[in-house]
Amino acid sequence: MSGSWRGDLLQVEGSETAVAQTERVFQQLRGILRKNGRLLTEDVRNVIDIIKEGDSRGGPVSFGQSDSGKYLRPRTDGQARYAHALKNHDVVLCVGPAGTGKTYMAVAWAVTLLKSGAIKKLVLVRPAVEAGERLGYLPGDFMDKVNPYLRPLLDALTDMLEAEQVKRYMAHDIIEILPLAYMRGRTLNGACIILDEGQNATASQMKMFLTRMGHGSKIVVTGDMTQVDLPKTVKSGMADAVSRLKNIEGIAIVHLDQADIVRNPLVQRIVEAYDDETPRPRRPSGS
Repeated sequence: MSGSWRGDLLQVEGSETAVAQTERVFQQLRGILRKNGRLLTEDVRNVIDIIKEGDSRGGPVSFGQSDSGKYLRPRTDGQARYAHALKNHDVVLCVGPAGTGKTYMAVAWAVTLLKSGAIKKLVLVRPAVEAGERLGYLPGDFMDKVNPYLRPLLDALTDMLEAEQVKRYMAHDIIEILPLAYMRGRTLNGACIILDEGQNATASQMKMFLTRMGHGSKIVVTGDMTQVDLPKTVKSGMADAVSRLKNIEGIAIVHLDQADIVRNPLVQRIVEAYDDETPRPRRPSGS
């Protein structure tokens, strides 16, 4: 394969497969540059390795297996970067829109670590922040009220493990699912701690959460910056953390976008419609 530059134009020549790989590499690097404002040598090396590895094995390599025997594989180049970050960093922040598999992949990786004995505990956490509703109007005690917020984590978990196994793990305190506020004052060793909906944590809550990390532990924070439910005067702790931690060695920050949405294809169109802030021209009356 060969290439040539002329001004801002890059021309690549070679086999169809090689040209397609090169195009994917540049797409990923362009996204990283747009989000981070710079490219590191490590970024280039990782993206090339991920795309070459995925193509050489018929797709991105598996990063886990469910109890039903299903191998869990990244389905996009962005998800493959995310899987690479999970495998190679102790702290990972993943930002992306709905449907990109942020939480699902984090839980799948944590379950893999738990099964292999690499960790001894899995802690799944969510902020109990209202999205237009009011907790006070829900029936039951506090845990009953926050259960709807924690349910998506349990749904992801039960897709990896048999329901009875999940119950046993929770009964023996091997798996915990709890609101973010319940993390204060704890230090967790040998654990994988996942904070979902991190965009709804405040800056002080995010600092509290990240400092719960003990020896032999891993932390994953996922969030969608287009779905912040905090008061407008309160800065999202996820946005603050991405800004503060982006240059710290050992911490990976992964940005996913619409191209990484793997739910129903309509989800991608819905996200694009909401991201399009350009006002649409009104049709004249009577037309």
